[in-house]
Amino acid sequence: MADRTVLEDEDVDIGGKADRAVVRDALGVGVAVGLSGFAFGVTSAGSGLTLLQTCALSLLVFTGASQFALVGALAAGGAPFTAAAGALFLGVRNAFYGLRLSQLLALPRAVRPLAAQWVIDETAAVALAQPTRRAARLGFVVTGLTLYLLWNLTTLLGALGAEAIGDTDAWGLDAAGPAVFLALLAPMLKTGTERAVAGLAVLLGLGLLPVLPAGVPVLLAALAAPGGGGGGRPAPGRGGTRGTSW
Repeated sequence: MADRTVLEDEDVDIGGKADRAVVRDALGVGVAVGLSGFAFGVTSAGSGLTLLQTCALSLLVFTGASQFALVGALAAGGAPFTAAAGALFLGVRNAFYGLRLSQLLALPRAVRPLAAQWVIDETAAVALAQPTRRAARLGFVVTGLTLYLLWNLTTLLGALGAEAIGDTDAWGLDAAGPAVFLALLAPMLKTGTERAVAGLAVLLGLGLLPVLPAGVPVLLAALAAPGGGGGGRPAPGRGGTRGTSW
């Protein structure tokens, strides 16, 4: 008999207590990451982008690593095309999250274009950690809504406060983007192969930084992926999604 998974389309009532646990975890992720939008707003304004351009990035792009990569490359004197290419490359990962989440959430077609805007690291992490489709949907929505609202609000506040803060480099806020990205990445590095790939990418990026234009090293750091041996995480476990590979 075939194994039965928790991703079947049956309605599973996980109960109010379990609902509250999912909401609590989702709010924790949304609030913790959403506050870093302030650092993005300050950094973006410091790199020369206008208030409208800064807010538009958070409203329309809404993927922190790509946004920080873009303004970081511009602040370092990189060409707009190169900066945009680096941001686009980092954003491609969300498409792979979308492939997995489309099966997990099984949302109606009418809402999929709207939900796609919220397919990012944090919503994917919360949704994939849930044992049922109902819980995954709840975690995805609460995380996405909380993070989207808070990220955009703090982006606006950061951009408005950039003039009062003055030189962002003096405050060390130019390092906020990489710090946030590393904080998000570190918990995902579970296996030795993943750590090796990450380490190789760091070496490539730092080694190429002095000799290549701003924004290019982050693109070439992707060469660490095939260089890491192509290993991956174990296949999903029986009867659930907790072993799902990202």
